[in-house]
Amino acid sequence: MSKLVIVGTIAFDAIETPFGKTDKILGGAATFIGLAASQFNTDAALVSIVGGDFPESYLNLLRSKNLNLDGVEIVPDGKTFFWSGKYHLDMNSRDTLVTELNTLADFNPVVPQEYRDAKIVMLGNLHPMVQLSVIQQMSTRPDLVILDTMNFWMDSALDDLMTVIKEIDVITINDEEARQLTGEYSLVVAARKIRAMGPKYVVIKKGEHGALLFNNEEIFFAPALPLEEVFDPTGAGDTFAGGFAGYLAQAQEINFDVMKQAVIYGSCLASFCVEKFGTERMQDLPKEEIKQRLEQFKKLTHFKI
Repeated sequence: MSKLVIVGTIAFDAIETPFGKTDKILGGAATFIGLAASQFNTDAALVSIVGGDFPESYLNLLRSKNLNLDGVEIVPDGKTFFWSGKYHLDMNSRDTLVTELNTLADFNPVVPQEYRDAKIVMLGNLHPMVQLSVIQQMSTRPDLVILDTMNFWMDSALDDLMTVIKEIDVITINDEEARQLTGEYSLVVAARKIRAMGPKYVVIKKGEHGALLFNNEEIFFAPALPLEEVFDPTGAGDTFAGGFAGYLAQAQEINFDVMKQAVIYGSCLASFCVEKFGTERMQDLPKEEIKQRLEQFKKLTHFKI
């Protein structure tokens, strides 16, 4: 069974959308990535940090999905990272109400020794130098290093971000971030410029409008499934990344065709994530439902010429 290392936040979220609001619930990039990746036949380890206020029941939930938590540091007298946000009516824009770094402020990830030869490393959205430190801990070069980042690091740590981008194989960012990083409006031109920075593959997420995959002169578009109800988009991008990385970790080989399938699996799982608040939909997602939805994705764009 191939090994997958997932680095990111395990957190508390409090979310308000036009359809309701929550108190503190389970969230964080590593949580969503891990729950999505657990759908595949892979040996995944989470690397993160939480405080003594983090419930054992949440840790047990993650363990029940066969996620290894040896790399999750628990600071008994610390508090867990907390984020609160309010979404606008279009569900594409939001206001951050509260961000409390807490234990995350001093996070120095330590990859468990037995996972330093992992096939895939999935670097969730963190400071670029924290992401780089994980790559440097690996005893052998992974088949793929996948990086997720955001415009905050482009604004505040661009030089560090450019340093880590040179060391990765795949980058996943949204369309706005791709344009900011390159100064190009055309996503085709933006992807070409990003590939020149280091990554072999560029995945540009477009939210409810799907995702684009670029490699050399090859381009693939994956649709997003039109849904009747979207309750909470928090974690959808991380769920996409988890499905993408999880599929690749159990794949026999890695090439553009396999990458295309990984993008579809990521999009499929992300479509479930938004149907309920937080991680609720992902906690007990039957494989049969995933199979049925994959067929829906296929029908969306299947045609003959």
